[in-house]
Amino acid sequence: MQQKAAQLIIEGKNKNFRFALSDITYLAPIPEPEKIICVGLNYLDHCKETGMDPPKSPVIFSKYANAIIGHNDTVEIPSNSNEVDFEAELAIVIGKEAKYVSEADANDYVFGYTIINDISARDQQFADGQWSRGKTADTFAPTGPIIVTRDEVDNPYELAISLELNGVVMQNSNTSNLIFTIPQIISYLTQSITLKPGDLIATGTPPGVGMGRKPKVWLKDGDKMSVTIEKIGTLTNSVLG
Repeated sequence: MQQKAAQLIIEGKNKNFRFALSDITYLAPIPEPEKIICVGLNYLDHCKETGMDPPKSPVIFSKYANAIIGHNDTVEIPSNSNEVDFEAELAIVIGKEAKYVSEADANDYVFGYTIINDISARDQQFADGQWSRGKTADTFAPTGPIIVTRDEVDNPYELAISLELNGVVMQNSNTSNLIFTIPQIISYLTQSITLKPGDLIATGTPPGVGMGRKPKVWLKDGDKMSVTIEKIGTLTNSVLG
């Protein structure tokens, strides 16, 4: 399957089928992963904006499959939250079962990459003293629009990553600012957790999130977010609340 300009070309046995991208409904690339594992505070410049010291080991939390939605789907603000935030993130897609993986071998377990917008209810996240409820409300894990296989990304640490909110650039960084690399994350996790094909690992967000701004910026009804990562594409979602 190839994407070219405003067309989707599906290569068949005897002929190609062409569709206008505007006529296509995108589904989440992996609608029901066994695990959605997230890494917090993994950009040095994001640590600085939050006033937190860079972690000495990966900060791990989880989202659940109820949070998964696709490109052009709608993020719903929960009725019990008034401080919902956005987080542009590069996500790893695991390609084969991984347990006790060394850093040297970790890339062999990566199928490819996609985009996750780690939507977060900050009021719930910090009121609870742990992050589960605030991170995994329904629709809080937009993913897509596609998966790009590992061979299509020469260097995952040289990718521009940005988020626009209503056409205004809010986050603008590069994966070169990651603190923990993909092999480090995979090796760290697999010493205690067996990763399965289709598992997603969100690698953290750069600076510019709503809670780090003065005044703070929270998502509201009618907002439109677009996350762009070089060599992967743009994930766009509207907000209902």
